[in-house]
Amino acid sequence: QVQLVESGGGLVQAGGSLRLSCAASGRLSSFNVMAWYRQAPGKQRELVASVTSGGTIRYGDSVKGRFTISRDSAENIVYLQMNSLKIEDTAVYYCNIRDLRVYWGQGTQVTVSA
Repeated sequence: QVQLVESGGGLVQAGGSLRLSCAASGRLSSFNVMAWYRQAPGKQRELVASVTSGGTIRYGDSVKGRFTISRDSAENIVYLQMNSLKIEDTAVYYCNIRDLRVYWGQGTQVTVSA
């Protein structure tokens, strides 16, 4: 059974930076996709960024040029470096991993203040 543990959320001022981490325990298939989603109050969950085990990366339009996703496949860790944070980035951020199954983290709160 794969479990995901997220860390790195918190409170930051607009323009600041945060780095999220998500570590997966257990064994993953050789092909997998690691991703970050977020959900703001009253809004649907949306894709922030994803990276495949082959290195293909996608970003949501609202974070392009500000956020960077990376992974350590040997350790089953995915990171999200968030720079130039905006108030509208405030949300609960969820780690997601897909191989033969779909796994979700518990979520970590990111709050950006003025």
